[in-house]
Amino acid sequence: MWYAIISEDKPNRLNQRLAARPDHLARLQQLQQQGRLLLAGPHPAVDSEDPGEAGFTGSLVVAEFDDLDEARRWANDDPYVKADVYAQVTVKPFRPVLP
Repeated sequence: MWYAIISEDKPNRLNQRLAARPDHLARLQQLQQQGRLLLAGPHPAVDSEDPGEAGFTGSLVVAEFDDLDEARRWANDDPYVKADVYAQVTVKPFRPVLP
């Protein structure tokens, strides 16, 4: 089943986010190589492709896992969690409809 992992950044965590980004992307690439990643990306803090120093307010990952517990374990093991970037992570089932 697909799961949405919705993460919200703590304020002023851009430096920690940037430092942990290579490891974060590596995990996402593993999901992609396994055919389990539907989409992933950050939420810019301002209306811009490149928010610069404004940074990001969080992230969204939609990926396939066997069950909700597995999705939560994967989310809790994210390098951004370990780097204290996220204030909150919500994991819930997701059902793609369109396109």
